[in-house]
Amino acid sequence: MPRSIWRTLLALAALSAVLTFGACGGADDKESAGGDAGTPAQSEGGANITEQLFAGSAVDNIAKPDEGKKGGKLTVLSAGDVDYLDPGKTYYTYTIGILNALHRGLYAFPPGAEEAVPDLAADMPEIAEDGKTVTVKLKPGVMYSKPVSREVTSADIKYAVERAFTANTANGYALVYFGDLVGAPEEPGEYKEIPGIETPDDQTVVFKLAKGTGAALAGALAMPISIPVPKEYAQKFDKELPSTYGEGHAVYTGPYMVESDAEGKPVGYVPGKSLHIVRNPDYSADVEDFRPAFIDEFDIQSGNEDDAVVTRRILSGEGLISGDIGPPSSQLKRILQDNKTEISAVSGAGWRMIGMDTSKPPFDDLDVRKAVIAGFNRNAARQQRGGEALGPIAQHMIPPGMAGFEESGGAEGWVDEMDWLANPDGDRAKSAEYFKAAGFASGKYEGSEEILIVGDSAEPDRSIAQITEQQLNEMGFKTKLRLVERTTMYTKFCGTPKSDVHVCPSLGWAQDFPDPQTMLDPTFNGNAILPAGNVNWPELDDPAATEAIEAAKLKTDPAERAEAWAVANKAVMEAAPSIPYQWGYEPVIAAPNVRGVQNGYSSIWDLNYTSLR
Repeated sequence: MPRSIWRTLLALAALSAVLTFGACGGADDKESAGGDAGTPAQSEGGANITEQLFAGSAVDNIAKPDEGKKGGKLTVLSAGDVDYLDPGKTYYTYTIGILNALHRGLYAFPPGAEEAVPDLAADMPEIAEDGKTVTVKLKPGVMYSKPVSREVTSADIKYAVERAFTANTANGYALVYFGDLVGAPEEPGEYKEIPGIETPDDQTVVFKLAKGTGAALAGALAMPISIPVPKEYAQKFDKELPSTYGEGHAVYTGPYMVESDAEGKPVGYVPGKSLHIVRNPDYSADVEDFRPAFIDEFDIQSGNEDDAVVTRRILSGEGLISGDIGPPSSQLKRILQDNKTEISAVSGAGWRMIGMDTSKPPFDDLDVRKAVIAGFNRNAARQQRGGEALGPIAQHMIPPGMAGFEESGGAEGWVDEMDWLANPDGDRAKSAEYFKAAGFASGKYEGSEEILIVGDSAEPDRSIAQITEQQLNEMGFKTKLRLVERTTMYTKFCGTPKSDVHVCPSLGWAQDFPDPQTMLDPTFNGNAILPAGNVNWPELDDPAATEAIEAAKLKTDPAERAEAWAVANKAVMEAAPSIPYQWGYEPVIAAPNVRGVQNGYSSIWDLNYTSLR
């Protein structure tokens, strides 16, 4: 998730408007916190307003990440728990940021990196000209922690990818980026070897594909699926449904590990409460690694859902940092004035949206979905996440700075063709037109069924969920709002198609790697819908969108690829599966005695680089 410089100019007056943080706190406020609602705010000099506001903050540490000092303990305050400690299961950026300190995958994103760099790999991947072969060489000498205590080999990479295709692991993106491997399963099932993954020697892994999609596979090797897993140790845990590898037993290759017993059981993990991370005594420090690993131990505490309380504790305390929860939008101005070196914000290279389940009535009706989007005050939702100060209104699903953004109409998108997206403050008259087109003569929804909304119980998502319920009620829907812990929301409700959820208002997405495929393929491809761990949250199975996505995946020329993904982006937006409301920046805070370094990929404080002052 590298930071991006947005190129749409805005009047200098917008900067002073943002500095006031106008209307950041209230659910009923409709005024933007500065600038046109659909336009990325910039000054006359072309600098991004968010980046101007945060100049001189802890974000500056990203340019000099190695200046920390060794030793000490940090406590991390988080709202939610990790989703999974199993690298083959996780698909949550917060967890990925934590796993980056525990494991060495083939490639990784250090702070400030625009592209992934070799980690366990010895060099960048070699991609054949036809895109059907990807070859990776491993660094020798990287050891597993006890009880495995042996060197990592290419066979461990092969097994890590193969197990991701099993129903017991249920990886959310294996089929998306690795599904073209020769002999790969077409759907999650029992474990089987994949002939398209070859290991000619202990330090070489070769991926053979049936289609020329090697560039996407190579990009996905920076994701946790490439973290090695020793088959002889993990297979007995992988036979359980679901697999208990990670949460039940695990081994590590990074500088840190979850506190574990002699058999690899993570005794330092209490689900839903705490995660105790200590130094890995078997870490191969003599093998090249970018991680300085300053801190000795981390105590990660979940269940901290009140962002105001978290902010007060951190900024008045010592040895504390935020995890998956940021400061209240109403306090941003004060923090930037009084605690500027304790706050940082990087572009999430993604979007925030409110998803509607397109597979269930009433949202299986396109006109109903358009009516909801047209009438929804998206600015009210955005204000809960800092307003314009932390990102513009999202008008489509490819964020600024990414290939395909300009080809998608830039900041404005296709509002001339998609009038249901024209007014971010909501247009109830336009909404009524679409409700009437759906057969509701009153111009509001007239159905009698109860709509289940499941949202994150932590702020600011709690407020956004309440705003969602209020606005749906105003449009005629009968609703029931259920607020749950964040990981529960994803794993048991919004990510499980068989659940009874109609609307998920707390959804956010960031790039898997710097390519527009990562914004659209896992999230809106009808072929990517999974029975568990599903991230096509709207369950969109639109033939035109799926066809456009599948066609774009095969493009290799950069210009053609950007254009093809813009076509796919437009097809998704025409299907109106969700209410996009922000291309956002992600703020984090630290105690005054902490030198925080934020990671642009995971958007959290980088545990490998953050230190005590």
